[in-house]
Amino acid sequence: MNALVALCHFCELHGPRTLFCTEALHPPSPSPSQAGAAVPGDRDRDGDREGEGLTMRANSSASQRGEMCEGCRSLPASHPGFVSIDDETGIRFLSHQHPRQSQLFSVVRQACVRSLSCEVCPGREGPIFFGDEQHGFVFSHTFFIKDSLARGFQRWYSIVMVAMDRIYLINSWPFLLRHLRLTIQSLQSTALKVFDNEQGVCPQRAVRMNSVFSPAVYPHQRSGSAARSLTSLTQHPNLWASLHSSFSWLLKACGSRLTEKLLEGAPTEDTLVLKERQTEEEISCWEGGEGVSSRLQLNRLERELGDFPCDKGQGVEFPGPHFRSLRHLRLVLGAPEFRQLVWHVLMGNQVIWRGADPGLIQSAFTVLKALLPVGCVRLIPYSAQYEEAYRCNFLGLSPDVTIPAHVSSSEFSVLVDVANTEKSCQYSAVSEDDIASMYQFINSSANVQPTDKGPTLLNKLEVALSNENLSVEVVSHCLLCLKEEWMNKVKVLFKFSKVDGRGREDTQKVLAVLGATGPGEDDNVRLLKFWMTGLSKTYKSHLMTAVRGVDSLEGWKGKMK
Repeated sequence: MNALVALCHFCELHGPRTLFCTEALHPPSPSPSQAGAAVPGDRDRDGDREGEGLTMRANSSASQRGEMCEGCRSLPASHPGFVSIDDETGIRFLSHQHPRQSQLFSVVRQACVRSLSCEVCPGREGPIFFGDEQHGFVFSHTFFIKDSLARGFQRWYSIVMVAMDRIYLINSWPFLLRHLRLTIQSLQSTALKVFDNEQGVCPQRAVRMNSVFSPAVYPHQRSGSAARSLTSLTQHPNLWASLHSSFSWLLKACGSRLTEKLLEGAPTEDTLVLKERQTEEEISCWEGGEGVSSRLQLNRLERELGDFPCDKGQGVEFPGPHFRSLRHLRLVLGAPEFRQLVWHVLMGNQVIWRGADPGLIQSAFTVLKALLPVGCVRLIPYSAQYEEAYRCNFLGLSPDVTIPAHVSSSEFSVLVDVANTEKSCQYSAVSEDDIASMYQFINSSANVQPTDKGPTLLNKLEVALSNENLSVEVVSHCLLCLKEEWMNKVKVLFKFSKVDGRGREDTQKVLAVLGATGPGEDDNVRLLKFWMTGLSKTYKSHLMTAVRGVDSLEGWKGKMK
């Protein structure tokens, strides 16, 4: 990431000062004439020269050192700084008290002054964003560190990230805030322990109240310790090396977190929904408490189990027996039971799997949720108690959980009981692919409606699954195309019925145009209405904004007439 992270301090004697700075140096792209001309050891010599440059930079600022006190200085003048190299990209992360380049020095200096003077949030502690195109944009987080010898028993610091890309920095706000707060809390907690120990030995509040106050000699009245270094405040022997590691990781992680991708056409609804969920999770994380953090970790775990893979079953390999694809699931359950199960999935009914093998159940959900748009999936992989349908449409339960009577008698749910067979106790001697011999699957549902007519998407999917000439990858792409086809129909129906507010008769004509009438019409309509709930907020707000804009324009034209 083309950015720079710096720790700043408001000195009581000299004002805002930069204490520590970490920047990323990207390796130069070799020209064609220089390709292959590198000699072994050149990189090491370059690293040595870089260290020499840092030392020379530190030694060349004698005038600045003369104006420095203990609180303004981080590393000794003879210290060469810290260097870390990313083996994957070749990027070097350099840390010292000041940036290497004079232009960056002035940019960081201005960011430091503004973050500790005029650009502060209410309460003086917290994040704020400021900057311009000329001097760069700054994400700043100000905070206090306890000091028994300071005015008000605390000193003022800030961590700033400076970058020229405003949009990138704003999009990284939740990520930066979350990780900078961890660093700040670590510094504050360490300094608080030192503060408590010092106050226990010699309480400064009582000493100050009993001493004669003189503004001229106020700094010397505190044993000459008006300026204390951050190292002495935290008693951390490797403080600057630790901050170098933290800032280097932050630059690397923030740079790899958001990447540019070439999209063939407009982004899909699944892409928009995933992006919205990621943003909501990050915002809720830094606005909420521990409960929000635990939910964020759970959501991340679900994404690690596979970001809605298609029929291929891409994602993490589950331990033990597991379903690899929709075709594999159909082979194990049998065609009639598979069709009934998929029908409930597509209609938006609650699908419950109950068994003692969480890995097997989660693998089943991984292949089944590929049938739906991302926005229609509400998943609880495995639970020790029943959860209502409004919370999840995929629910995994342990075998001892009792299903409530109103759920068992409902036609809007299906239960798959996974029972162990005698061979399951000796599964090490049985192939993991032979799931049918290890488990018995029992489907039960109060729904008596026949599922042989529709919906159309299910009929086409079954044709593809039953065709052995089509590989799993081909079936996966067929499913992707079918989902996109029906999501486009959902968009048309949403625009026509919800946004434009057309009547039932006009809606029926649109359904005929979309090919949703005929055999299985009821199932097609139910599918479209359920999938309508999976549309992204971005798409819905775009449609509503466009309609309001047209209405206001027509009203303005009417007034002009």
